[in-house]
Amino acid sequence: MPFSSLGLSPALLRAISDQAWSAPTPIQAVAMGPALQGRDLLASAQTGSGKTAAFALPLLQQFEAAVPQSPRRLRALILVPTRELSTQVGEEIRFLGQHLPRALKVSIVFGGVSINPQMLRLRGGADIVVATPGRLLDLIDHNALSLSGVATLVLDEADRLLDLGFAEELNRILALLPVQRQNLFFSATFPPAVQTLAQVLLRDPVRIEVAPEPQTQPDIEQRVIEVDAAQRTQLLRHLMAQHHWSRVLVFVATKHAAEMVADKLRKARINAEPFHGELSQGKRTQVLADFKASRLKVVVATDVAARGLDIAQLPVVVNFDLPRSALDYIHRIGRTGRAGEKGVALSFVSAATDAHWRLIEKRQGLSLPREQVPGFEPTAVSPATDSDATADLPATGGIKGQRPSKKDKLRAAAARIAAEK
Repeated sequence: MPFSSLGLSPALLRAISDQAWSAPTPIQAVAMGPALQGRDLLASAQTGSGKTAAFALPLLQQFEAAVPQSPRRLRALILVPTRELSTQVGEEIRFLGQHLPRALKVSIVFGGVSINPQMLRLRGGADIVVATPGRLLDLIDHNALSLSGVATLVLDEADRLLDLGFAEELNRILALLPVQRQNLFFSATFPPAVQTLAQVLLRDPVRIEVAPEPQTQPDIEQRVIEVDAAQRTQLLRHLMAQHHWSRVLVFVATKHAAEMVADKLRKARINAEPFHGELSQGKRTQVLADFKASRLKVVVATDVAARGLDIAQLPVVVNFDLPRSALDYIHRIGRTGRAGEKGVALSFVSAATDAHWRLIEKRQGLSLPREQVPGFEPTAVSPATDSDATADLPATGGIKGQRPSKKDKLRAAAARIAAEK
């Protein structure tokens, strides 16, 4: 099926030609028709599937057909969970809209930077806004933006938006939007909170689930290494020296751990930097640029980097700390093995995290052999666990089956709020 069969305008087909896209991806082929017809969508789309174009092209077609307004009136709002994803989505929309007969204004807004430049760029309005929820509300509170004219709402990475605790912000935003609008929900997974939100907000939606094609499955070697928690940094250094990895993305649980592990690696003369949500946007941008250019050998990141980052030819990902959510395991390891490259994903498992790793294996349908590296054999013993105790844990997980975290409670609250509407 060629793009020309989807009913796109010549200006959009020209932008597609500039990208050298030969044919729509499966999610584009299935989603764009209903989106162009104004239908609500609930679509499952994995990272790298081409989902941005699946909603961007219909938005741009609608913009091209709309009557010009002065000042510009916001027509489409795209909510994303992270700064990096907002930039990625916004830039792709600008590129796809570059040949439209009428100039398109796309505003990309996110927190962590001064609000004043973003307010200045919104003077005179905008056609499309790509935003993280918190900064969007800040701009609304400063009277820099109105949502009264929004015709289309897009939730990109809807599961991640709720997982990161944006339930309260989402409900405030939804209350400011027109009741009559098109809603497009794209999500890699459909946890209960997303399903509940979709049931409340979507009107007779077209449900789309495009499974990854077998031949496009990433070639990732998954390994599990048993090691005492105190020996993980030394083991990481040993493996880097043994395998001569050019770059390594290391995932940890907290901002403090990111700073601490990066500092230990620097003391061992390994060029490493932390990457977490409390860094300034300028610092985060610089770290990613240096990592992509191989000026950095190691980036030690919290889950803020689990989605929305496309780092070409990244050879290895290390789960220094296991992800809280079993679902996030897939998002983390998906940073390697991209675009047909081979990759390696290592997970360090200690006695204290053994039960949580078994829960991740169960939820992801994995059964990976345990390894031990000579010189780093663990000495601690796993605590006794009741296998039945983990059976009723929520699908989003909870480390070692402990009581729900703040994020777990926020997810539950989101489902309750949506159910009450």
